[in-house]
Amino acid sequence: MPIQTPSADDFYRVLPELIWCGFGLLLMLLQPLTKSRAFLAATAFIGAAAGMLSSILAYQHSGPGFFQLIRSDAFSFFFHLLVGLVAVLIILASDSYLEREKLESAEFYALILFATAGMGVLASANELLTAFIGLEMSSISSYILAGYRRDTLKSSESALKYFLLGSFATAFFLYGIALVYGTTGTTVLDAMGGADTNSFLLKLGLALILIGLGFKVAAAPFQVWTPDVYEGAPTPVTALFAAGPKAGAFALLLRIFATVPAATQYWFWAFWILAALTMFFGNLGALVQTNVKRLLAYSSIAHAGYILVAFAAVTSMTTSDTSPDGAIPAYAAILFYLLSYALVKVGAFTIVSQLGGKDEKYVTLEDYAGLSERHPWAAAALSLFLLSLLGLPVTAGFFGKFYVFKAAVNANLIWLAVLMAVNSIIGAYYYFKVIVAMYMREPAQDSAATAPIAFPVTVNIVLAISALGTLYFGLFPNQALRLLLEKTLIGGLK
Repeated sequence: MPIQTPSADDFYRVLPELIWCGFGLLLMLLQPLTKSRAFLAATAFIGAAAGMLSSILAYQHSGPGFFQLIRSDAFSFFFHLLVGLVAVLIILASDSYLEREKLESAEFYALILFATAGMGVLASANELLTAFIGLEMSSISSYILAGYRRDTLKSSESALKYFLLGSFATAFFLYGIALVYGTTGTTVLDAMGGADTNSFLLKLGLALILIGLGFKVAAAPFQVWTPDVYEGAPTPVTALFAAGPKAGAFALLLRIFATVPAATQYWFWAFWILAALTMFFGNLGALVQTNVKRLLAYSSIAHAGYILVAFAAVTSMTTSDTSPDGAIPAYAAILFYLLSYALVKVGAFTIVSQLGGKDEKYVTLEDYAGLSERHPWAAAALSLFLLSLLGLPVTAGFFGKFYVFKAAVNANLIWLAVLMAVNSIIGAYYYFKVIVAMYMREPAQDSAATAPIAFPVTVNIVLAISALGTLYFGLFPNQALRLLLEKTLIGGLK
């Protein structure tokens, strides 16, 4: 039997990952040769942008690659663009932070690119062990990034907690793969269509996989790591955690759900319960926070719950006699929500990073009191992002929540839709608490409102992209939704 070799098309299908990893290695080789932060930042930016743009070539060579291990399609194209955009924005926003904190930049940017490559693998994986490799690429890079401020106790603590809890989650995920393989005889998702959906071991394996991915998306009760890790990690890294790995994990969940019938049939109640628990854990936890990073961390947990509401809606429609057309908006709602959420979180954490000052000194609500007087544009941008997270009209977050709520109602998940509405009301309290502090309270003498804080050009570019994207998708959501339905969603999952 002749030995099969990969074709040229196979390499096109993983071109974004090759570029991201290649530029990551290049940065590590360049570190001993140059100390120019600007050069290293420019190299990292070119690598992130090139990988993102190369996803167009990968999409033009759509199809299964490397003997069914990965799949390049419109679905993976969307997520490659999304995680690539997040990487580009994080690199732009990190330069001034690294210089201020006296941190080495080459390894930092390399780890960002390696983590992005892992997220890309998660989005295009068509086989469970390949997904595991992508998950580990993203996770190991994230563990190191969480503890990148090695001289800071909180940063080291966050890295240790993230590593230990992440290792447990990885064990669940890998054991789930073993059980699924033992039941179906394959780890290729496309080949699991004929599996016995009544097999207890298959159900158990899928449940363990869901636990592993539930940790990555910060779904309750697997969310305990999130506040401490988000608080201790460098703030640009926190922005990456909030937007990138979560998108990659949700992409894999969607891929498994759309191709494995057993997952479609048995994950409904799991999604229902996870969504309800996650929304309440996130919003109730945020109510008592005075640290802005921890507040946004609990907010991230809550938003994972909102996304899981859409998963429950998709599952309910698929397992019932509802027309398949009814399930399409729920899929689209997930993708639209992830897009709007990523822009908002990157923008919000970028502002928190700049306002924090040396050693991230200014991170409490008291430090934000009176911010509108000295930094009006920063206060206005942060208010926009918070209002989008709340889901007010004219922001992308409003339509993100609206599409998810509509999907839940269409699927007759009335109680879950009610719980989502209740949690949105709870969220209004702590989002407005920050806005009130910025506009209606007098600043303390030593706070972010009185400190001489500069916003470099690269940071302003990130904030402009995030703010304009938030407003654009809030004013013209139908254009984005139509694109997701016609180009990305149907082509990738149907």
